[in-house]
Amino acid sequence: MTAAPPATADPGEQDAPDLLDLVNPATEKVIATVTMASTAQADAAIARAAAAYPAWRALAPADRARLLRAFAAAVDADREHLADLEVANAGHTIGNARWEAGNARDVIEFYAAAPERLHGRQIPVAGGIDLTFKEPLGVVGVIVPWNFPMPIAAWGLAPALAAGNTVLVKPAEATPLTALRLAELALEAGLPEGVLQVLPGRGGVVGHRFVTHPDVRKVVFTGSPAVGRAVMAGCAAHVKRVTLELGGKSANIVFADADLERAAATAPYAVFDNAGQDCCARSRILVQESVHEEFMALLEPAVRGVRVGDPRAEETEMGPLISAAHRERVASYVTAPPAVVGTVPEGPGFWYPPTVLAPVRHDDRAFVEEIFGPVVTVVPFRDEQDAVRIANATAYGLSGSIWTRDIGRALRTARAVEAGNLSVNSHASVRYATPFGGVKQSGLGRELGPDALDAFTETKNVFIATED
Repeated sequence: MTAAPPATADPGEQDAPDLLDLVNPATEKVIATVTMASTAQADAAIARAAAAYPAWRALAPADRARLLRAFAAAVDADREHLADLEVANAGHTIGNARWEAGNARDVIEFYAAAPERLHGRQIPVAGGIDLTFKEPLGVVGVIVPWNFPMPIAAWGLAPALAAGNTVLVKPAEATPLTALRLAELALEAGLPEGVLQVLPGRGGVVGHRFVTHPDVRKVVFTGSPAVGRAVMAGCAAHVKRVTLELGGKSANIVFADADLERAAATAPYAVFDNAGQDCCARSRILVQESVHEEFMALLEPAVRGVRVGDPRAEETEMGPLISAAHRERVASYVTAPPAVVGTVPEGPGFWYPPTVLAPVRHDDRAFVEEIFGPVVTVVPFRDEQDAVRIANATAYGLSGSIWTRDIGRALRTARAVEAGNLSVNSHASVRYATPFGGVKQSGLGRELGPDALDAFTETKNVFIATED
C-alpha cells in the first residue's frame, strides 16, 4: 500500500511539490500537511496496481478471505485512533466517528466472506455443459468525498478487493487522514504491496487519471451531480464501468396517524446529523395538513435541544461544517427569518445553527436544491397522493422516510416514492448487509450488501461441447 507519495517520488519532475494544509473544522487550526500526487505519481500507482493484479486475482479464495479478515481485525483494533483522526480532520462528533470506524470494520469483514461465495451457474443447454464465472475487472479507482471519508472508502475498496481487483483510493483533498491510515492497516494485516493504494490528490489530477487511464477498468465516485456527470462522460469515452452516488433531497413524510411525538423528536437528527452534510439527509419534511401545527409545536423543542459543540465531547450531537466557504454556501439558502434556530458555540470553528424554514414555496431554492448543511424545510400536504407528488418533484431520489401506523399506506407510499432507500417509522438509510444507492440524478448502481459484488465482477460464459 502507498500512503502519501513523497515529493521526490518522480525525480524527473522539476515543479515544487503540491502541498495542502489540513484544517480542523472545529478549531480552524492546521493539523497536518499532505503532498498531493502529480499525474506522474498517479500513473506510477496505477502501474503498481496493474502489476499486483494477476497475483491477487490468482490467490486462492480462502487465502484472500483470510487477509480481508485480518484487515478487518486491524481496523477493529485501531478504531479509537481512526475515530480521533476523523474528529480532527472532518469535524465529526466522536460518537459518529466511532460508528464510522466500526462501519468500516464491518464492511471489510462482511466482504471477507465473499471470495469463497462468488458462485457461477451451470445452465442447462443442448449438446454440452454451460458454465458461468464471476471474474474481477482489474484495477478499480475509488473517489471518496469529504463528508464521510472513512466509511465510503471502505464501501468501495472492500467489495472490490474481495472480488479479486486491485484498488486505488483517492480521498477528498481536505480529508485524507483516515483513508491513509486504512492503507497502513491493510499493509500491516498482510495485503500485498500494490493491492490497495491511497493516493491523496486533486480531483483534476488523480481523479482525472482514474477516468482516462486505460488500465483503470472501473471508477466508483461519490460526490456532486455536476462532477458525477463529468466522470460518467469521461468513463463513457473508454466504455469504462462506473458507480455513482451523487446526492439527494430526501423527503420525510409524516402522515396524520403517525406517532407525532416520535416523528418530531427524530426529525432533527435525520437532517442535522453530521451537520447536514449527508446525501441521505431528510431535508424536506412533509406533514399532513391536519397535524401540521401540532407537529411544528413538537419540532421546535427538538431542534433547540440538538447539542452543537466540541466534536470531542461525548455529549455533542452536531459538529461544525467542513469549511468557511461551505458555511457561506449554506447560509445563502436562508433568505427569510427561520421558523426555528438552534444554538452554536462562539469562537473559532465553522459553525452553523440547526435551522428550520417554514413556510416555504415548492419552488424555493431551499426546498429544491441540496443544501448539504443543517437547514430543513417543512411543507404541508393534503393526502397520500399529494405527499407522493411533492416527494417526487425533485431531480434526486436517494433516500427518505415515511411515518404512519397504516402498513398498507406505508407500502403504497414506499412503492410510489422514487428513491433507492426508504425507511418506515425510522430514518435508517445504511446497513452494510443491504444495497444502497439512488435513482434519477442521485446516482447509478448499488453499493453495500450482496449487490455491490456485481459492480466489481464480469460474468464469463463458457460452453463445453459433450457430443461428437
